Amino acid sequence: MTAGLTGAVMAALAGVRDPELDESVTDLGFVAGVTVADGRVEVGLRLPTYFCAPNFAWLMVNDAQAAVRTVPGVSEVQVHLVDHFAADEINAGVGEDQGFDATFAGLADGDLDELRHVFRRKALGARQDRLCRTLLAGGATPGDLAQRRLGDLPPGPDTDTYLQRRAELGMDVSPGAPFLADQTGAPVSPERVTPYLRRLRTIAVSIEGNAGFCRGLLATRYPNGQGVGRD
Repeated sequence: MTAGLTGAVMAALAGVRDPELDESVTDLGFVAGVTVADGRVEVGLRLPTYFCAPNFAWLMVNDAQAAVRTVPGVSEVQVHLVDHFAADEINAGVGEDQGFDATFAGLADGDLDELRHVFRRKALGARQDRLCRTLLAGGATPGDLAQRRLGDLPPGPDTDTYLQRRAELGMDVSPGAPFLADQTGAPVSPERVTPYLRRLRTIAVSIEGNAGFCRGLLATRYPNGQGVGRD
């Protein structure tokens, strides 16, 4: 029973993403440990540096707690951020469902929902870039991309993730919707495709570079182990 519940908790955590990197906290190695006892679950999260932005950290801790709460058989959840300068405040605030602004009263700068939306738009661009490069490598031309519909995309994880990111932004995910659409859902015209692809590549390279940098920092900070989600 405990082993099965631990697996279910890890599966739930796999759906929690670093908002900036658009990767799972389990794949990134941010899950330091999971303890399960009689339906009570404790999760440890650790980040690449002591000074990682508290708003990013808050989102991950809060999302992890919300995800684990949905697992059948879990009666109580405690998510602990460790080795972080704002860990005490974040752990207490999330544990008491206070909200970011209430926890950092007078210090919180900006709306976390808007921050999340900004990163979701960037994630969409990076996922679109990946599919565009796959299609171009397969023989499509930039002009062809403007004619593609979602139903024309090759089945697979990249397409599934791209559709999920569109859905998170409230964009059309029906098979007849244009594949090459900007963040407002407007189709990209054939004459705009080339500059649009350059912009997507810039977004993707930035996210990929940050992800590699964070992995390197985490491995340096914790050289003896990369967490539950990593080998």
